[in-house]
Amino acid sequence: MQEGASDAGFPKHFKGKHFYNPDAPQARGFLDVLRWKLTSRPEPSPGFISDVEQTAPPRRVEGDGLRVTLVNHSTVLLQQRGFNILTDPIWSERASPFAWIGPRRKRKPGVSWDNLPPIDAVLISHNHYDHLDLPTLRRLAARGDSTYIVPAGVARLLRSENIGPAHELDWGESLSLPGFTIHCVPALHSSRRGIYDRNTTLWCGYVIEYPERLVYFAGDTAFGPHFRQIREKFGPPHLALLPIGAYQPRWFMSPVHMGPEEAVRAHEILAAKTSIAIHHGTFQLSDEGIDTPKRRLIACTQHSPRFVGSFLVLDNGQFAEIP
Repeated sequence: MQEGASDAGFPKHFKGKHFYNPDAPQARGFLDVLRWKLTSRPEPSPGFISDVEQTAPPRRVEGDGLRVTLVNHSTVLLQQRGFNILTDPIWSERASPFAWIGPRRKRKPGVSWDNLPPIDAVLISHNHYDHLDLPTLRRLAARGDSTYIVPAGVARLLRSENIGPAHELDWGESLSLPGFTIHCVPALHSSRRGIYDRNTTLWCGYVIEYPERLVYFAGDTAFGPHFRQIREKFGPPHLALLPIGAYQPRWFMSPVHMGPEEAVRAHEILAAKTSIAIHHGTFQLSDEGIDTPKRRLIACTQHSPRFVGSFLVLDNGQFAEIP
């Protein structure tokens, strides 16, 4: 990508060798991480919660109806017209480069690996370990027949692991597949997998354009003007997958993560017919408790009658039928 380039009306977000959040705060640096860890007062949560009832999705869903299954965290299975899409898949025990340290799952996936149907397309929103989990992607690649859609700069990692085909998209770029089109759209976040690669690859959301409906997968994002930009460009989505977790403390997390109240505002700005909460309930990545985002979102929607029934909070393994 050329320095300062802009795609399809979205703002500039690349300079030199690094991507950035346009007209918005940037992710906090190393000293702020130390300050957070030294002053952190995390809300207690159980070590492991054995309340997940795993489900077995159908191999295919024919017709115009959309079946949406929350697997865990930001992993969602979208099934329509005989085509299966998986977002940010993670089945690993830890969201970490190591098997022995790092955030450990507090709930099992809502779909067992053996019951995962064939996956035609995999959407990766950015390269953080809780969203780009190489062990899971290797297992998917071994099954074959999946296409991977990733943000700019991320395909190199997948290809080095023989995971593919991988298609890179920048904000405003699109990929047409049989029966639908994937559009790459802005998010406010950051990227990093090691010490020296901060923001050298892009982060994004995706709009899936079916003939019958629009589905918006926000990935990981802070609250910002991109929600209005997405609505103005594509129209109100029939379904929005919006993150609600990993938001405390706000002084540290607000440049990269929404809280439940901001997710409700995003739902309203998008004018989404239905939203489903993601990025909660499986890994405790910040100071709020594992189920605090869910409780706060439910409280927000109950206090505002127009949101009741239109912003869903699914447990791992639960699914919704979107007309």
